[in-house]
Formats: sequence, structure tokens, C-alpha cells
Amino acid sequence: MGCICENLADPGMTVSSVCVGHLWMFKNLAPTELEVLAGSAVRRTTGKGRFIFNQGDPSVAMFLLKSGRVKLTKILENGSEITLDIRKAGDFIGENMLAEEGGYPVNAVCMDTTLTCGFSKDQFENLILQYPNIGLQIIKNMSGRISQLTSKVESLATTGIEDKLYNVLRQVAGEHGTPGPQGLVIQFPLTHEELGFLVGAHRVSITRAMKYLKQTGRIGEDGRFLVVTAAAI
Repeated sequence: MGCICENLADPGMTVSSVCVGHLWMFKNLAPTELEVLAGSAVRRTTGKGRFIFNQGDPSVAMFLLKSGRVKLTKILENGSEITLDIRKAGDFIGENMLAEEGGYPVNAVCMDTTLTCGFSKDQFENLILQYPNIGLQIIKNMSGRISQLTSKVESLATTGIEDKLYNVLRQVAGEHGTPGPQGLVIQFPLTHEELGFLVGAHRVSITRAMKYLKQTGRIGEDGRFLVVTAAAI
């Protein structure tokens, strides 16, 4: 599968080895179908602090993050903003483009200079018309994804702040972590403010809960990165 993203990245950018065909959405596709996907994708670079898309914008494209990090936030009716997730290189955003109509339900703002690789809605629909099996596999793979997201929501219903925080960190480590001597290392920094948004708690409460999780050995540290310890997994 030919990938040209490394040639397009700015100097100093770390590019994920994950290509379009490696995504959960495209599991079990034939090699020829993966080649078509990779060859049809559009690449672009978006600067730190800029939006890939805004909440309410027509959902006309979806993107693989090849480099950088993106924060997904939502503006509530009362005007407050909450952080729903943080995506890193190798993750996907804008999947709701596959819905028939509607806009993006969240904002996607770059935390670093970010290289994306993706498809417009019209472009992707044309691909599926040419290769019907791509559409069939996407339906099957999205069904499994819904089950994972349901589990994540259920973890947030835990009553104690310590358990809420631990479940969020374990979820993040399971999706994005890499194995280390102590356990799964979350290889990007998470501030207490960002964790507060993810958990739905005040930063001061996150500080107390983090201290408790470290004292009980459920969370460790590897430099500036957090570790979900092997003993706790």
C-alpha cells in the first residue's frame, strides 16, 4: 500500500506508521481495495490552534491523523465547552460523514501542527459505488465500534471520582498506549485540566484523585507520561 504522507510532512513532524488501510473502519478489505483507498486519499497540514472542522459545519470529509494531536470539544446550549476526547496520530476523526445528512457534532482543534489524510463525502461515496465490499465491511466494523463506545460511556457512570478517572485513563491507554516496563504508557501529556474535561470534574478533584491512584499503584509515571500499571490492568 503506497503511502506518501512522510514526503509531505513538515520537518520535525513524527508521522504515524498507521495508514488508511490499517484503520478499524477498513478491516478485512482486500489488498486491491486498500490500494484504492490509499491512492484516493487527500493530504493536508493544519497549524496548531486551528480547526480541522467546527461544530455544526456540514460533515463533508473524514480524516486520518498522520501526525499531531487533535482535541474534540463540544459547545453546550449554555455556552460552556467540554472536551470529549483527545486523538493522536493514527486515530480517525469525522466518521459521522457516513451519516446521510447533518453536521459535525464537535469541534476538532489541533493541539500541534497536524497532518491529515482523508476523503470528501462525494469522493468516498464514489469509491463505494465502484467497490461495494468496502461499504459492507464498514457496516460490520462500525457495529463493533459502537460496542466499544458503549463500554466507554458506561465507565463514566461510575460513582467515585477516583474510579471515573482510572477508567478514563485505562480506556485511553487501551486505545493509544504502548507497552512499557510498568504497564501501558500513554505517550502524550495529559494536563489535569484536560482530564477534568474528560471525566467531568474540577481540576482540583482530578489532582486529589490522581494522587490517590498513584499511591494505590494503579497509575505510575514514565517521565512526563502517565502509565496504567500492569498490576492494575
